Amino acid sequence: MMPGLSGPEFCAAFRATQRAAYGYFILLTSKSEKAAVATGLESGADDFLTKPVNGDELRARINAGARILMMEQELRAKNAVIADTLAELQMIHASIDKDLQQARVLQQSLMPVRSAIFGQSRVSLLLRSCGHVGGDLAGMFAIQNGDFGLFSLDVSGHGITSAMMTARVAGYLSSDYPDENLALTRSETGFAFVPPSELAGRLNARVVGQQGVTEYLTMAYVHVAQDTGLARFVQAGHPPPLLLRKDGGAEFIGSGGLPVGLIENAPFEDHVVQLAPGDRLLLYTDGFTEAVLPDGSMLDEAGLLKLVLSIPADRTGPDFLDALCDGLKNRLDGRTEFDDDISAALLEFGDQ
Repeated sequence: MMPGLSGPEFCAAFRATQRAAYGYFILLTSKSEKAAVATGLESGADDFLTKPVNGDELRARINAGARILMMEQELRAKNAVIADTLAELQMIHASIDKDLQQARVLQQSLMPVRSAIFGQSRVSLLLRSCGHVGGDLAGMFAIQNGDFGLFSLDVSGHGITSAMMTARVAGYLSSDYPDENLALTRSETGFAFVPPSELAGRLNARVVGQQGVTEYLTMAYVHVAQDTGLARFVQAGHPPPLLLRKDGGAEFIGSGGLPVGLIENAPFEDHVVQLAPGDRLLLYTDGFTEAVLPDGSMLDEAGLLKLVLSIPADRTGPDFLDALCDGLKNRLDGRTEFDDDISAALLEFGDQ
């Protein structure tokens, strides 16, 4: 009932001002109608008293308001701490993200070329990580007589730990430093390949012997004699290689085997397949076969074979692997990110 400006109007004007702290408002009136009380509260009042005012009641309501303001101040202080902490976390996240981006570049450098010619054959590689970095890797290397090796491997887990393990294993299969390559041994003429099972055994000893390391890896590795087409391979817990004959025949080859790094002195077995000009051999990781489709099922080996056979004949080398990757994305119903890392190595024998 103030002259010139009513209490509710004054309260609304007060609320409209920019203030750093909160103002607690108690409206005092002689009116007791519910409509007046509602008007006052809608104007921004926190509490309401009607005349005549009891001193004890007024003191109790003021004390209640003081407690509310104290809680508001404490909340404001905590929000400030949260804001500062969030800003610090954002800075840390940006720094980690920058490091991971660089780590991704370094991991890609482990696969310096996507395709290489060995005599009349070509080997092409594919690597797609589901995060910045991952535990998949594909690679190849050759020796002076033209024989060459190719591999696909998958370290357990994801992220930085798996990527570090992958980088270490890549050093054991280096194409640039044959003296450090566990698949090779010195010979009178330079270097020679050891049997694939021996490579797996050597690698298993290295991984098992690393103190505090719980990661293991699966691997498919093939050594190819360029002049005869005889391919020797080991399958260490890895998905079976897919052999695609020039005449249109297709089969998954291998018999499983133990992963590398799980059991000390684990046995590994050599397998042999004879390649003819025009044959292709695909090594791949379970990111393909275990990809979860929209209906909840996995792509599995039959689905992978169907994808492979759907790729046009003119798509070869890296283009073939890119088409395989795109085909998998299409099967995932538009999802652009994979749930797991994927990698592959494609051998096109004697057809270049």
